[in-house]
Amino acid sequence: MTASVELDLKQRLAKLSERDRRDISAYLLKLKHQSKKGRESISKLMKEMDRGRKTSLSQLVTDLGHG
Repeated sequence: MTASVELDLKQRLAKLSERDRRDISAYLLKLKHQSKKGRESISKLMKEMDRGRKTSLSQLVTDLGHG
């Protein structure tokens, strides 16, 4: 994505309502989790939890790219 396209998207998103931004955020998160890299990341976290390693909510937010 070019810098100008990214800037245009950011400006358009800034004009949306809070609800619309949340909906778009949820949709983008869904796309991320459907990607191979996203599935591998979630799988790694789940395996670590199965081994007893727990993650705080704030760390999970950061790991998932929402921080």
